[in-house]
Amino acid sequence: MSIMKEKLQRFFNTVKDWWKKGILQQTSRVTYDVVWNIVLFVIVTIGIGGIFAGGIGLGYFASLVYDEPLRSEASMADDIYNYSETSSIYFANDVYLGDIRSDLYREEVALDDISPTLIDAVIATEDEYFHEHNGVVPKAILRATAQEFLNSSVQTGGSTLTQQLIKNQILTDEVSFDRKAKEILLAMRLENYFTKDEIIEAYLNIIPYGRNSSGRNIAGIQTASKGIFGVEASELTLPQAAYLAGLPQAPSSYTPFTAEGARKSEEELQAGISRMRTVLNRMHDMNFISDEELEEAANYDIASDFIDAIPSSTDEYPYVTYEVEKRTKDIIQGLLMEEDGVTEKDLAEDDDLRAEYAERTERELRDGGYQIHTTINKEMYDAMEEAADNYSDYGYARTFTATNSDGEEYEVTQEIQTGAIMVENNTGKIISFIGGRGFDEDHQVNFATDTRRSIGSTIKPLLDYAPAMEEGVIQPGTPIADYPRTFAGGWPPRNYGGGNYGLVSARTALANSYNIPAAAVYMEIINNDPAAEYLEKMGITSLTPGDHVHPSLSIGGMDHGISVEENVNAFSTFGNNGKFADAYMIDRITNAEGDVIYEHETDPVEVFSPETAYLTVDMMRDVIDNGTGNFVNSQLQNTNVDWAGKTGTSQDYHDAWFVATNPNITFGTWIGYETPAPINHEYHLTYSQRNMKLWAEVINAAAQVDPVLVTPESTFERPDGIVERSYCAVSGMLPSDLCEDVGLVKTDLFDSRHVPTEEDNSLTRGSRRVLESDDDGRSFSRSNGIMFNPDWLRENGYDDMDDFSMLYPRTETDKWLRIGIPVSMSSSSSDDDGDDDD
Repeated sequence: MSIMKEKLQRFFNTVKDWWKKGILQQTSRVTYDVVWNIVLFVIVTIGIGGIFAGGIGLGYFASLVYDEPLRSEASMADDIYNYSETSSIYFANDVYLGDIRSDLYREEVALDDISPTLIDAVIATEDEYFHEHNGVVPKAILRATAQEFLNSSVQTGGSTLTQQLIKNQILTDEVSFDRKAKEILLAMRLENYFTKDEIIEAYLNIIPYGRNSSGRNIAGIQTASKGIFGVEASELTLPQAAYLAGLPQAPSSYTPFTAEGARKSEEELQAGISRMRTVLNRMHDMNFISDEELEEAANYDIASDFIDAIPSSTDEYPYVTYEVEKRTKDIIQGLLMEEDGVTEKDLAEDDDLRAEYAERTERELRDGGYQIHTTINKEMYDAMEEAADNYSDYGYARTFTATNSDGEEYEVTQEIQTGAIMVENNTGKIISFIGGRGFDEDHQVNFATDTRRSIGSTIKPLLDYAPAMEEGVIQPGTPIADYPRTFAGGWPPRNYGGGNYGLVSARTALANSYNIPAAAVYMEIINNDPAAEYLEKMGITSLTPGDHVHPSLSIGGMDHGISVEENVNAFSTFGNNGKFADAYMIDRITNAEGDVIYEHETDPVEVFSPETAYLTVDMMRDVIDNGTGNFVNSQLQNTNVDWAGKTGTSQDYHDAWFVATNPNITFGTWIGYETPAPINHEYHLTYSQRNMKLWAEVINAAAQVDPVLVTPESTFERPDGIVERSYCAVSGMLPSDLCEDVGLVKTDLFDSRHVPTEEDNSLTRGSRRVLESDDDGRSFSRSNGIMFNPDWLRENGYDDMDDFSMLYPRTETDKWLRIGIPVSMSSSSSDDDGDDDD
């Protein structure tokens, strides 16, 4: 201890001595000078190095952004606000149906309609200096760069909301210094042009948020709020806002729904819930929320707020969705072509141009943010679909062998399908339709609008009787001879079930759907081709050149057939006083800004005079009252409606139709196999009855929704030009005394322009043969009396008949048998001995 003390004493004495002699001061001065010079040298060196490095850095930065154009405010606005927005479909009366199918679903929302809590959560999570920086935060960039170089396990990120907006809307997701440099430059430039509110509003509209409860990819806070929590973005609670604010970091991991729209398992949900709590802590750190709010929100069961799976419009209303998409594409492409001055002829001549417009149209439809308003009444559609789904008398399914493109055989089972449509007569508005019995995503067929089938006898009012009345060739009471005959081209039509019916009125022929009279009427007007032109005036677009000349068109024989929509739409002409209003489903389309870019305008085409339309309607009343459509009355709940309609059967019983119109609407149904085959199999109802029963059950269901529209109390209004006149049932001319004597004077409706003006000349007196009995074969006797006028028979081409008794109709036999056959024109079946058997 004493030794240490002595050593310390000597040290202090030495220091004191040096101080007195100035040695210590001199040494300190030298050391100071040396140290200072060294420090100064280091500072200068670092400064020069920094300037040099900075120059190199600035030069490198300049080289990275050298090719980046100097963007104007307008240019940047176009880019920033150029985000896709999902187009939506609406039923009639602005009832939301769903969204158009798209890869990404987005709904734009204004900042004022976003919860302030959500905005706080986003700022706290993504950009705490958002309101202070000018687009970039240098220290954050340096920190992120250092972490990148050092390959740090903790990556805090260096992008502001402004930079993220630039990356998403102007640049790409490419990871490179080149892209990052441009991002920094553009972010600072964007901050010069836009306010903070404008920037965060755009950001919240473009950022991805995973999937919604339908399993669809979504972007934008409004879409996320509604698709995950079922609320508007303005209504988000604190836990909901925190959950959504955390989603963009890893949307696929944090989203609560699978690609099928199902909710993830509890274990899978924990990642998103943990992220929500991280967001809440950051909000607390920035004093956006209190301790109490943090604790309450962190412990909240956010999973209880997730909405249940919601089927997409494609899943719930596939027929409507696909049909609306198809029609909207046609409209949008037409608008694009009109804007560019491009014609259909241009597309037909240039495959590349056609492909370009198809692609542009597709993109516009999916991402243009259009609001597509349709004519389809949702309640009506639901009711009709339910009626069709529950209908039990379609008939039996059919199994057959088909061959694929490789020549391999396989078994196919097809059930009887149906298509139906309801059109408002005076506007052409498609109120509702039935597209089939279950939509097949892989085989998208709408049997109401896509398929073309022979329409059978439903063509007769459209092509034969109404045009012939319009041309003044016939009237409802005009007699037409139904007997075996061959028309131009060697075509011998046959009646359903065989048999012939003699001289019958046009009214009777239509009511009972006789084929030969329909063909005969058509042949009277086919030469100048006005009949087929009538069909085209009524919106039928698929006629071929052969259809225009083939007599078989008169009874529905067509090269391709027509759709249910076209057939029903054509019939609506009769319900609209002879004016055709083209059917439509798209009422109007508005763009993302709410401007109307398309609105349907009904432009009726006068096809028939009101008189012809009314006479046709009156004849089709008989179809339902006492003709082939009579069965439908037994199936209707309201039998007081003024319906006028027509049944139809195609060749080989492949198709069954029933179309009817009333003063408000026209409705038609079709049934048949997708691959044509007979549907007249043994069943407790005939194929025609099965279709009419379906028609009635659907109408009954539709009437429950809107009885005023579907089953009006009003009747068809009779035009002033319709008169009632008497005529002779043999010739259709004014009654003669002889016609009165045999009791064949009839009364019917006429167009006042085409009433008969000449007296009947079909009967005369003379030597005749009379058919007395046909119980056990026909027995003829000769006498003098009333008979067919030979001249009249020749004038009408009946003189070449093998058996004049074929002129006698099956009804009112006692009256017609009073008319004899001229002996001078005796047919081979009427021998002189009076004992001739048939």
